[in-house]
This record gives sequence, C-alpha cells and structure tokens, in this order.
Amino acid sequence: MVSLLYVCVRPELGAADAEHASFRRALGADVVDRLDLLSQRLDTVDLSRYRGVVVGGSPFNVSDAHKSAEQQRVEADLETLARLAIDRRIAVFFTCFSIGVVTRMLGGEVTTTTPEPASATVIETTEAGSADPVFGPSAPALTVFTAHKESAAALPDGAVLLATNAACPVQAYRVGTHLYTAQFHPEPTPRDFADRMTFYRTTGYFDPEEFDLVQGQVLAASVTEGAALLRRFAETFAG
Repeated sequence: MVSLLYVCVRPELGAADAEHASFRRALGADVVDRLDLLSQRLDTVDLSRYRGVVVGGSPFNVSDAHKSAEQQRVEADLETLARLAIDRRIAVFFTCFSIGVVTRMLGGEVTTTTPEPASATVIETTEAGSADPVFGPSAPALTVFTAHKESAAALPDGAVLLATNAACPVQAYRVGTHLYTAQFHPEPTPRDFADRMTFYRTTGYFDPEEFDLVQGQVLAASVTEGAALLRRFAETFAG
C-alpha cells in the first residue's frame, strides 16, 4: 500500500516531473503518489491513505507583491497541510518555498535579505537538530543544495531550530513532532540539480551568463545527506 505523497507546486511540467523522480529516488520508494496543487485541490485527495507527505519547491515566493489566484490557492492548501501536521494527523516535510508559507502561517516574517544562489552549501545542525530522529544522524553538519530568494527572518514562535548557517540562519525547523521544514532542497542529486537549472536559467537564481560555471560547480559537489534526511523521515513516519 502506498503511504507517501509528493505534493507538487511547480508550474513547469518538466521540472515537476524531474522533481517527482528525485523525491522517489531519495525516499527509496518505487511508488510515491503525486498531487499537483496547481491543477488539483488538496481537498480532492484522501490524505488518510498516507502517513507521510513531502512538498517540493517552486518559483513562487510568499513575499511576492502580486499573486495570481492560482498561487493564492496553492498557499492556502499548504497552510491547511501544515495545520494537519501540527495536529499530528499526518507527517509533512516542507521544502524551499513552502517553509515561507509555514513561517507566515505561524506569525513569522519572511524576508528577502538572506537569499542563497543555486549552489551546494554547508549547514550545521543545532543541539536540537542533533537530537532529532531525522536530522540527528547527519550531525554536526551536512552539505545540501540551495536556491532561494526569500527565507524566514527568524525562527517563528513554537518552532524548534534544527539547522542553520551564516548565509541563511533559519535552514530547517520542526513544529511539534510531525511538521518539518527545510529552506534547502534535500531531494536532488548533483545531476538532478544541474538539470533543474535549465528550467530556471533566467529567473534570478544565478547569473545566466555564468550558467556553465555554476552548473559545473553543482556537478562537482558531494551532496548525499539530503536524501538521507528524507529516507529517515519516511522510515520514521511511513515505514
């Protein structure tokens, strides 16, 4: 029986298909069901079928001044998913864009002052992160892929900081026992991330004139612990 659900919030179909495959590989599962929130509402899915949910990234930003009706609907559904996780009705691992949605829902501020370009970066686990069942085995530090224009300005009320670095102090946090958030992308291999860059070549995550240089740096990076986080999340909640 399938017990994992991938929630897609990417408008670009090719990038979404590749991200789904990345999550499936990282989770170590042959079958991970998919819900595209841009074409299907959250309330059309029977979430009781699943014990774990992973939310992918998106070019959307919570801080966008003007939002389409589609983006507003996606954000509302992600907030609903976050509330279900806080109530321990389902375990959810939010990544990238969706950490901003959760932060805002918790009353926190989302800022554009601590962006990170498309690159591999080192993050450090906190004391709480080192004791966490998902992040703990990766302590004291791990290398992950980042690419974001906004982030949490500070840890929101009720959250436990799990990982940090100097460039972006709020890299990951947990709320209760069933809600995990990560500013970074835990699922892609270097090849996955390099291929994803082609979809976002002119969207501000890196200088398009330095595409070959940045892609080469990504391909040369040693990044494995992100997938390990997801597998431990799956083993903890959907094993």
